[in-house]
Amino acid sequence: MTSVATKFVPWDTPSLDSLRGSMVYKIRALINSGARLNRAQKNWITNKVNSNSYFKNAVPLQGWMFHFSDVLKKFVVKQDGSCQEYYAVDKTSLREYLGDNVEYIVEIK
Repeated sequence: MTSVATKFVPWDTPSLDSLRGSMVYKIRALINSGARLNRAQKNWITNKVNSNSYFKNAVPLQGWMFHFSDVLKKFVVKQDGSCQEYYAVDKTSLREYLGDNVEYIVEIK
């Protein structure tokens, strides 16, 4: 079983138990239990992973890193004439995150 989160800052942080009500904790615990994710949860992970400035495949919350590398895939996207690399649960959630003007999405294995 994968741990729910890892502390990534040297200073005092709230206990991990105090974060049980957060969306990121609930989704990580759901994945750890082997349950399937619904579309809203997949979209949420893709959005949070690609919109934080700390990690490429994790979501930070109050000094804790919730790692999602076990469910994320790497994609290259051509959009508005340039290519960029993104991590997402699947192509559908990535397309939802990026919106319009996507020329193509290719999974990198």
